[in-house]
Amino acid sequence: MPLNDDLKALELVLEKNVANIKSRPHILRWASSFLTEHPNRNKISSTIVKDWIASIVQKLSLKPWQVTQVETALSMLFKHVWKLAENPLKEPSLYDQQNASKSDMIGQVVLRQKTQRIASKENVPLELIRKKIRVLHYSIRTEKTYIDWARRFIDFIHPQTWEHAAIEDIEKFLEYLANQLRVAASTQNQALHAILFFFEHVLKRPPEDRLRFTRAKESQRIPQVLDREEVKRLIDAIDDIYKVMAGLCYGSGLRLMECLRLRVKDVVFSKGQILVRDGKGGKDRVTPLPKSFETLLKAQIAEVKKIHTADLAKGFGTTTLPDSVLNKYPHAAKEYPWQFLFPSEKLSVDPRTGKVHRHHIHENSLQNAVKNAARKIGLPAGICVHTFRHSFATHLLEAGYDIRTVQELMGHSDVSTTMIYTHVLNRPGVTVKSPADF
Repeated sequence: MPLNDDLKALELVLEKNVANIKSRPHILRWASSFLTEHPNRNKISSTIVKDWIASIVQKLSLKPWQVTQVETALSMLFKHVWKLAENPLKEPSLYDQQNASKSDMIGQVVLRQKTQRIASKENVPLELIRKKIRVLHYSIRTEKTYIDWARRFIDFIHPQTWEHAAIEDIEKFLEYLANQLRVAASTQNQALHAILFFFEHVLKRPPEDRLRFTRAKESQRIPQVLDREEVKRLIDAIDDIYKVMAGLCYGSGLRLMECLRLRVKDVVFSKGQILVRDGKGGKDRVTPLPKSFETLLKAQIAEVKKIHTADLAKGFGTTTLPDSVLNKYPHAAKEYPWQFLFPSEKLSVDPRTGKVHRHHIHENSLQNAVKNAARKIGLPAGICVHTFRHSFATHLLEAGYDIRTVQELMGHSDVSTTMIYTHVLNRPGVTVKSPADF
């Protein structure tokens, strides 16, 4: 097979197996360099491959991550394009083998084995937490948060002694967070919940009854709200797809992640509704579809259709779905109605399954777009995506809708949560005038 044919075949392999689009040209470049010097696959041996990698490492002064990229390029060439029976590229790293002296290599092997033992020991409780969270069907965000706090707690008490963690360790860790790191009350409570989960489900020793450390009291702050004119100016200042997303957060009262997780099928134009699936607390609800954004939404849905068709043509086109949906509808992940309404620009690897999907836009993208727009038009500091939701609730109450209706639309479990917006209005049900204005 000529050089160009090999590279074209490798390019197709990369499209299907490498989600990071930016790394593909570099992998192709390394493969091209090797093929230019060694076009005959029948003469390739492990020694030749080792010598070639060692020579370019010395010549170009490659960093470790670049060496890994070179080895990835060659490995994919040998396995998927040349389909060699035995891969000349084998672990441990060829670069290490070529450049380390015998004594150095022995030291590296010992150090590697030691590191693997420690890492394995440290990962045991984290893997147990991950398994339990997935059994309980908690969200991926909860999984990441709990594992991160568990790791920090274990590092605090020492990785080697996590099996013997005591209630006193929890108290010391929470005091450390409060006094040394000065974290917010909500952050401290989040850490406590993660550690209690670790004790209950990993150590099988629920400590809450004997825990002397009380939960931090979170302050009740009046939400920041914009008036209707300010909302309009802010949305008009936001560009591209983020304008539609901001419009839905305000017009439908959506939380940030509720907006990002919308699927094509969740927008029901015939009924003028948006279906919010698996919102906060795992609850579903129905909220109004703002008519002023219908045209933009229809254009966005047409764009999603175009992206999905292109993905299918390349062998992709799946999206992430809850296990319950996949079990009932095995092919739903490839169906157009299940695709995210606001898809990411690039494919990514699902951290739970390892499969390549097109996920939704990252949350920071919308947050940054809103903050930049607010700064540009001179609105006060602190404006964020959630400000739209606060404004939605406040403007409904101003328009005369009753508190129970607003509670349903907001998805609040308790009406007392919704009552905070009456403080913004300065009325607990009726307008109150200042005595100075009598």
